[in-house]
Parts: sequence; C-alpha cells; structure tokens
Amino acid sequence: MKITVIGTGYVGLVSGTCLAEVGNDVLCLDVDPAKIKILEDGGIPIFEPGLQEMVRRNVAAGRLHFTTDVERAAHFGTIQFIAVGTPPGEDGSADMQYVTAAARNIGKYMTDYKVIVDKSTVPVGTADAVKAAVAGELAKRGVNTPYSVVSNPEFLKEGAAIDDFMKPDRIVVGCDDEQAALNMRALYAPFQRNHDRLIVMDIRSAELTKYAANAMLATRISFMNELANLAEKLGADIESVRRGIGSDPRIGYDFLYAGAGYGGSCFPKDVKALIKTAATDAGMTLQVLTAVEAANDAQKHVLSAKVKARFGATLAGKHFAIWGLAFKANTDDMREATSREVIKDLLAAGATVTAYDPVAMPEARHCFPGVAGLSYAENQAGALANADALLIVTEWKEFRSPDFDAIKAALKTPVIFDGRNLYDPKLVRGMGFEYLAIGR
Repeated sequence: MKITVIGTGYVGLVSGTCLAEVGNDVLCLDVDPAKIKILEDGGIPIFEPGLQEMVRRNVAAGRLHFTTDVERAAHFGTIQFIAVGTPPGEDGSADMQYVTAAARNIGKYMTDYKVIVDKSTVPVGTADAVKAAVAGELAKRGVNTPYSVVSNPEFLKEGAAIDDFMKPDRIVVGCDDEQAALNMRALYAPFQRNHDRLIVMDIRSAELTKYAANAMLATRISFMNELANLAEKLGADIESVRRGIGSDPRIGYDFLYAGAGYGGSCFPKDVKALIKTAATDAGMTLQVLTAVEAANDAQKHVLSAKVKARFGATLAGKHFAIWGLAFKANTDDMREATSREVIKDLLAAGATVTAYDPVAMPEARHCFPGVAGLSYAENQAGALANADALLIVTEWKEFRSPDFDAIKAALKTPVIFDGRNLYDPKLVRGMGFEYLAIGR
C-alpha cells in the first residue's frame, strides 16, 4: 500500500516508519529542509528508543522515503496521514493552521481517490474543517475528485512508541463511509493478527476519544499527587496507599505513581485544549479538568518548595545537583517538563544548579540559552560535585540503583529530594541521608 505521511515529528516519523516496517511503501513529507536532511543522512530529529535503527533499515529496503516536495507527496499515497503539530495557542486552544494547510495542499494536487487521515491530536470538528479545506481547493480547480476524511488518533507513549504502534491495545478509527473503513482495516491488518483491535465509530467520537484518554490519565496523576501531599501531612505513605487502591481491579495500578507533576507534549496541551473546546463550543466549564490542570501546575513547584523549607527561602550561596531534565524517562522531550520549573525556582531564589540527563541536555540548552547559574555535567557523578543536595526529577533507570556511598561522599550535606519516589525511604535514611520524597 502506498502511504504519504505529512509531518516528520514524533507522531509522523514513528507512524511512517512502523507502517514501512510491515511492507508498505511510505513517503514522509516535511516542509522543514533541515529535518529531511537529517533523515536522508541517516539520523533522526527526535530521540526514541529503537527508531533510528528502524528508519535506517526501511530506507535501505527501499520502503521509506523522505521529501519536501508537497506535490509529489499529494500524488504518492492513496492514504494521506496528516501528522503535523497542533501547538497550544495563548488561550489554550489547539493551533490548527498546520492541519488545514496540509489539507489544502492535498486538495490542490490530488488527482485520484484519497483517504485523508487526521493522525494529529485535534479538536472535535477538525475533520469537518479538513473536508472543507480539501473541497475548497478542488472547487478552485473545477474538479470533483473523490476523497474520504478519517480520524485515527495516535496513542503512542514517548519512550515506548514503537511497541505501542506495532502492538496496539486499540486502533480507533472514526469515519462515515464504508470505503474508508475498508482501507483502514486493510492498512492495520498486520498489526492485529492476534485479535481485532480496530474500533470503528463516528468521526467526532473518535476525535473526542483521544482527548478523553489523555485527560483521564492526567486526572489519575493529579489525583495521586494531591493525595500524596495529603498523606505527607497526615503521616501516611503514598506508596502503601497506591498498592492498597491499585489492587482493586476497578482502579488498577497504572498511572497511580505520585511525583513532581506531569509534562510533555500531550497531557498539558490536551487538557488545556479540552477545557477550551468545552468553553468555546459547548458553553461548559469542565470543573474536574480545570482542577486537574491547577493541581499539576502547583505540583511542579513542590520539589523546590521542599528545598526552600530545608535550606531557607533565600538560597544564595547554595548549589544543587539535578538528575533528570526530560519530562519522563526514555525521551529528550522537555516540553512542559517539571525540571524547567524546578530550575527556574532554584535560580530565582539565588541558588546555582548543575544538571545531568542521559539524552535531554542538548534540548535543555535550547530551553535555557546562556542562563547564568545553570551548568551541565557529563555524568551523574559530575553533577554532584560541590552540591549541597541532590534533586531527582526524572525516573531514568540509571538513577534507580546508584552508589549511595559515592553520593554521600560528594554532597556537602547528605540530602536527597526525590521527585519520582525511586528509593525505599527506610533504606536511604538508614544510610544516613535526609530523604525528602513525595508523600513518603
């Protein structure tokens, strides 16, 4: 099957590469020549475990191609995936200019039947806007070429995206005609040989499903974070509480880990967009999600508040080590990362910071260009030098079982602020550390 993927960001590149992996002929389009040059040279513009090897393998096999030629891309695939960015606007709504631009380009150049698939996370009603954009371009040309528009939201976790695509737990397809549904079933057949995972529904329900899924997961996280803050004041242990409620099959264990707040490109943006959609399109206030967002914004400052409670509100002359910059492990993504707020808080209070992350430091340098008081270390040990305390902000595996004796020897004071609850409090405190975690 010939497939065009518009956008070589996180969703587009993973989707296109995985579709090529099962034998499809895939052309990935991006209007950014720098991205295409990286890909043609054998690199990738993002960090995702296993993706670079898969890209190189499929390029070598002749199944995966890259281009900046919009007309070529519009002609190439019967199925046209729109996987461009939908960044949040100032009011929290999703910016749809790149989606509608992609749709117009398809309509401008298409000459035969196309299935146009919204893969980007988009507000309810976007398919209607895409249909209108394509129809407008066809009308300008005076042609009536047939096409279908489908909503097929992605459910990829950064750090595990290849497994999520190759072994999906569900494939949501929103469409309103049988031909499009048959094309989508054929496309996803290689990914569901064990049993049918494809759920077909109307387009608007599919569009809402993506937002609802991320909003639910964000809600669980904020709920546990608030409960952790309460547990701390009541003398309870949130880890024990997590096991106690997670054992209920109606609740389960997933997304019940307390921490220093969620970040990334999905949860913050999608919660904001859903709140905005409800207000603008339905005249509703989503009270639960409004509280979820407020709780998460506050949670990102809990770790720095603990530092100030321990060392004083003014941190002049204090130096801190930070392990972890990415919003979560196995990615270099620092969008809405908790580390950004922690670093800002510490620097604003007069402290200096040395940070280490296995992959996100180049991205951190873009986020904090030339910021005084912030430096970077090449490894975990380097970050500890001359530090008054250690802050753990991202749950990288290499942080889970460190050399505590070396940490204690390097720090001026044996204090660990753990924003991801990686360690057993009794064990760490038994080694002579002050251990301040979240809800422990």
